[in-house]
Amino acid sequence: MSTQLPDQTEDESSAGEAEPTSAAQERRMAKKRERAAERDEKRQAEEAEAALADEETYHLKVFRYDPEIEGKKEPRFDDFHVPYHKGMTVLDALMYARDTYDSSLTFRHSCRQAVCGSDAMFVNGRQRLCCKTQLSDLEEPVRIEPLPHAEVVKDLVVDMEHFYDQMEAVEPYFQTNDLPDGELEEQRQSRENREKVKMSTRCIWCGACMSSCNIAAGDNEYLGPAAINKAYRFTMDEREGEDMKQQRLEILEQEHGVWRCQTQFSCTEVCPKDIPLTEHIQELKREAVKNNLKFW
Repeated sequence: MSTQLPDQTEDESSAGEAEPTSAAQERRMAKKRERAAERDEKRQAEEAEAALADEETYHLKVFRYDPEIEGKKEPRFDDFHVPYHKGMTVLDALMYARDTYDSSLTFRHSCRQAVCGSDAMFVNGRQRLCCKTQLSDLEEPVRIEPLPHAEVVKDLVVDMEHFYDQMEAVEPYFQTNDLPDGELEEQRQSRENREKVKMSTRCIWCGACMSSCNIAAGDNEYLGPAAINKAYRFTMDEREGEDMKQQRLEILEQEHGVWRCQTQFSCTEVCPKDIPLTEHIQELKREAVKNNLKFW
């Protein structure tokens, strides 16, 4: 014999019927919210277009490539029109395009002050630092591509591993066997010697010079202008040990070292820090010759 009261059975039956009604209502509300979001997005896009119509804009043609997405494996160029303001750089324009139009647009950047070297790209047919390049100095459409002669990872990002390997090959750090006697005494450098190596210390490892070098493009083992400049910075420093100087010169004298340079000056032309790379390479050639001269 059941002990459940009739009114309890009726309440439970009503609750069971209300459940699908509630779910259906929630679905209707979700669709309503979705339509409202779409209307807001459309309105914002229209407002952005209207705002752009009243502003001076720059036309960007940006290289796109994504090997992980089926529809984007084929390289292409996307067009973006960004509002211009005085002092706007290429990096500013790229960031606006990413933040406003396409969040999947991928590129490297960091300090935005031409110090980190992370945003070197191929802009209007020339290697440039995007954070240092003014839009007003460029002709439209501004064509932005990844650095040539490097494997593209995604969009404007290239694989820099080979470049870093070449830099490390010259052992870019001090190695000396002539330390000061006092524990807290520093290694002193003359003003003249500092002036000699000053420009070479400005390298920010951006890779622009390596990308512009035709020799590096055809010879994957060539050290390249950036690595040779880094070797110059330590070889010419009077605080460097003689043994290490000799070792560096032996590295530079190899088949894929300084003698592969054909003095085209392309690296010097594109260097964003105005380092006289070609001159440094030629001076190291002279040092290599003197190092092998024997008088007896």
